[in-house]
Amino acid sequence: MNTFKTLTIILLLFAGCYKATAQTEPELLVEKFFATYEESGSAAALDELYATSKWINKATDAVLQLKNKMEGLNEDYVGKYYGYELIVEKKISDSFVLLSYMVKFDRQPIRYTFQFYKPDDKWVTYSFQYDGNLSTELEEAAKIYFLDSGN
Repeated sequence: MNTFKTLTIILLLFAGCYKATAQTEPELLVEKFFATYEESGSAAALDELYATSKWINKATDAVLQLKNKMEGLNEDYVGKYYGYELIVEKKISDSFVLLSYMVKFDRQPIRYTFQFYKPDDKWVTYSFQYDGNLSTELEEAAKIYFLDSGN
């Protein structure tokens, strides 16, 4: 019985290591974003996200506007935050990736879309945006002209 417990513990450790190495750097940046988002708010999360790119400093007005808009996604407007789920991951190459997440609030889901670029050996934030068009797109995708007729 003792050998079984030891073997189980070893397998669990290897499984944990595999999961950690299976994640890409962009996924880790998103996890860090949401951890900071939950602990310190959207402005701090955006600061941390954009800290990966030296080019963002040239667009300070745009970042400030985005921060102000995101501060509006508070409990009074969208309700309590419940977490996030991956919607889609798209890659153009091994150096450019888009990750789209549904962020769950009481009132409605909001989509957060991250784009990451790896020009050399380090991933940088290329773009971030959010929108609330998920239900409209879902309804549109259900239209008959999008269905495969089998022909």
